[in-house]
Amino acid sequence: MDRKNLILMLASAGTFVEALDIAIINLTVPAIQEQFGIGPETVQWLQTLYVLFFGGFLIIGGKLSDQIGRKKIFLLGSFIFMLTSLGAGLSTGFGMLAVFRALQGLGAAFIMPSAMSIVTHTFTQDQERNRAVGIFSSFAAIGSGSGLSLGGIISTYLSWHWVFLINVPVLVVTLMLAFRYLPEDPEGRSRKTDVASGVLLVMGLLSLTYGTHELTHIREHFFAVAGSLAVSVLLLAALIYRLKTVGQPLIQMHLFRYSSLKVSGLAFVALGAFFIVFLFLISLMLQKDMHYSAASAGLLLVPFSIMSALMAKFVLPSVSARLNSAQMGVFGWSFMLAGSLLLLLSVYSGHPVLLVLLGAACISGTGMTFCFTALSVLGIQEVQQSDYGVASSIGSTSYFLGGGIGLSFMTLLGGFFPSDYAAGGVSLLILAGYSIAALSALLYFIIRNRKAVQAAAAVS
Repeated sequence: MDRKNLILMLASAGTFVEALDIAIINLTVPAIQEQFGIGPETVQWLQTLYVLFFGGFLIIGGKLSDQIGRKKIFLLGSFIFMLTSLGAGLSTGFGMLAVFRALQGLGAAFIMPSAMSIVTHTFTQDQERNRAVGIFSSFAAIGSGSGLSLGGIISTYLSWHWVFLINVPVLVVTLMLAFRYLPEDPEGRSRKTDVASGVLLVMGLLSLTYGTHELTHIREHFFAVAGSLAVSVLLLAALIYRLKTVGQPLIQMHLFRYSSLKVSGLAFVALGAFFIVFLFLISLMLQKDMHYSAASAGLLLVPFSIMSALMAKFVLPSVSARLNSAQMGVFGWSFMLAGSLLLLLSVYSGHPVLLVLLGAACISGTGMTFCFTALSVLGIQEVQQSDYGVASSIGSTSYFLGGGIGLSFMTLLGGFFPSDYAAGGVSLLILAGYSIAALSALLYFIIRNRKAVQAAAAVS
């Protein structure tokens, strides 16, 4: 293996682990609930805290990787993730577990953008860069897909603690190899980072998420819920004001003039809301509605982890050679829509296992691999190379914030539209809505660009 490919594998290993941890906890939820005596609305915060801290601090991670150094931030993020995984695995109370879970998100927020920046600075030619970004992004999709399988098997035959402890040896090896083989960082342009904006973003979104999550209880806790929503508005308004007025903002607002970045960000919000909610729903559907054990549910989902890897290896390169990133996004989202409709149909037809697994295959085995890769490439295609770290973190931030808000939105609607099933039809209908919204944005982008090219050709 040459040095470039080794660097790609190390960066991909980092993003694989953080993506794995998004999914791996889902099939362990019943075991965690049983040990700590908590309900689903409480245990959901383990996922919500992770994705909000991940998404909220991603842009800081991207900024630091651009300014201080990609290798330094990758090593720091991996070290934080390793220590917090150890802490989560050794937790003896739910509060302790929740704190370490949130701090895992902080470590992941440093790993993802720095790893992406390492890849895009190592592979500089368009064709090899697109191939490398595709492989890197597919590891995130594979990690998310395989997490469900591993989580169920580990929690049954070992315990839920090991879904966190398994990260430790992997990250020890990754840290040693990364320290030795990743290229040294050039001198940074600046060591000033707008941390205050990142804190405003995280606190604003946490407040918004709590208010949304508890909206069904507004009569009993009016001041707490209304106050939380009001505080979120004030914090997010302060964030926007700061980004427009501070000398060195966390996000350069001029980046949003790139239409590809805006469309990628919107589609990533939908993807996060879709996939993180899907992971939660499929675990409930298999265990609560279809009465499979965690291990059996995990084994049922193993083929989709393998399918995702095979898609990334053999099909993705061929499709990406024929379609541009926006077109490949449409291709991937079509599978996501089909999968959500199949799962919705299964709810009203007695949960036939073949229909459920076919829906999961469309989403986890195929759609996610193409969507994540396509949107990652689309997000940086118009951006200057010096801003790759921040641009890639904007897309990832959109993904994880979409996931955090999507979980709360699902809980909110579940309160208004109760179902006889743990994974009800309303929740699955929402997934289909996310697919349609993302497809509409991408198709509009494609049509508008085609008209622009035709207009330019007519003038010339």
